[in-house]
Amino acid sequence: MRRIFVVEDDEAINRLLCMNLSVTGYAVSSETDGLRAKARIEKGERFDLALLDIMLPGTDGFELLETFRGRDIPVIFLTAKNAVEDKVRGLRDGAEDYIVKPFELMELLVRIEKVLARHAPEPSEISVGDITVQPDSRRVTKGGQPLELTPTQYDLLVLLIRNRNVALSRERILSEIWNSDFMGESRTIDNHISQLRKKTGLPISAISRVGYRLDVKGPEGV
Repeated sequence: MRRIFVVEDDEAINRLLCMNLSVTGYAVSSETDGLRAKARIEKGERFDLALLDIMLPGTDGFELLETFRGRDIPVIFLTAKNAVEDKVRGLRDGAEDYIVKPFELMELLVRIEKVLARHAPEPSEISVGDITVQPDSRRVTKGGQPLELTPTQYDLLVLLIRNRNVALSRERILSEIWNSDFMGESRTIDNHISQLRKKTGLPISAISRVGYRLDVKGPEGV
């Protein structure tokens, strides 16, 4: 269960955040004072994410950010400070996101998911069907046997597996695999998908006027 640290001095907002995050499935801990929050982190408490107000008693959120970053804890600012210079300072100093109060809870939950996904540890293996990928070594097996792929085919396979059942546009594929400066035709994608489909036997579907999707049924996957 992912652990979230709520540091918010408004007790009503603090309770509301803790209640909704707990219902969503997170383990939640909270503080209303900046110095107490800092002391807990310096003592070694670990969290997967922190939600920090900026205007806190004891020490403010900007000062706390350095402490949290020093422990590799990603931070989302939740604050009433809506000046552009405050947003720029927070993001430049290393906050993952900056949300101005009042905010919609559903929007916050989506942003939390995005940050946690960015900071999720790299799995030792990712797989779909009989295809297994080991990211550290860039090795791929099919039914336990080594499968030879070109570097581009490997990158394309990993992109599809990590976004299984999601339609990926040609533009996104070109951007992520060949980088945004690639000047070739989208036919290049078709050729690589065709070769990858033959080598892996995976059900990679062409989505008309969009791109491609790796179709996976059941609980298999990353």
